[in-house]
Amino acid sequence: MTREESIRQKIENAFKPSYFEIENESAKHHRSPEEETHFRVVIVSEVFQGLSRVDRQRQVSDLFVQERAEGLHAFSQRTFTPTEWENAKEKLDLKSPPCQHRNQ
Repeated sequence: MTREESIRQKIENAFKPSYFEIENESAKHHRSPEEETHFRVVIVSEVFQGLSRVDRQRQVSDLFVQERAEGLHAFSQRTFTPTEWENAKEKLDLKSPPCQHRNQ
């Protein structure tokens, strides 16, 4: 199983998202996509109802301790309740900015 498949499976099992987006951004950070070192996710779930943004992110991050130990370098996440998502989805730019890393 690839790291992306593992991340997808863990998020789907833990949060049963009504909307879920995952992007392997490794190539944007001077890595091969096969290295699977950088990911961006958007998760919309009822599970986040009543939780602060920090608590939501902590719950998501806690799923990937093993992946971090095995080379996951960056994990960008945006978490929403379904109501928040309906109000925000058309207004937000959820793409990551270009990498500022320069090879020297």
